[in-house]
Amino acid sequence: MRMSDIIEEFIKELFDRTEEIEIQRNELAEQFNCVPSQINYVISTRFKPSQGYYVESRRGGGGHILIKKINNTKEKYIMHIINNIGKEITANEVNILISDLLSYNIINQEQAKLLKVATSDNVLNISKDKKDEIRSRIFKNMLLNIE
Repeated sequence: MRMSDIIEEFIKELFDRTEEIEIQRNELAEQFNCVPSQINYVISTRFKPSQGYYVESRRGGGGHILIKKINNTKEKYIMHIINNIGKEITANEVNILISDLLSYNIINQEQAKLLKVATSDNVLNISKDKKDEIRSRIFKNMLLNIE
């Protein structure tokens, strides 16, 4: 496992006990023997609103970060994701969202595989400037049709 994955897993385990956590970036970096920017990277890429989280950064004192988990029904969670994706999304961002959807039991393995295949760069054999826009439209439409 990469360091980012380990940090993400640790933070997600904290949510097993509560819907809101407050962490201190410097302390967490020390615990994982990494630089504070690694913690920032994990939080900014894996705890976004589109993934069901609200993040509030507080300056000073080692960088306190408040993360709230947005709990919704399956339908509300999917709509929350759709509304926060925007006009473009990268393949990596889609894969992170699919992983989250799987971990929250919103989708099953078969649905995850179909979402990945339909939004992969192999399928989207078009110019780079349009690829992420088309991927976003495909992903949103597929999410709307998940039962």
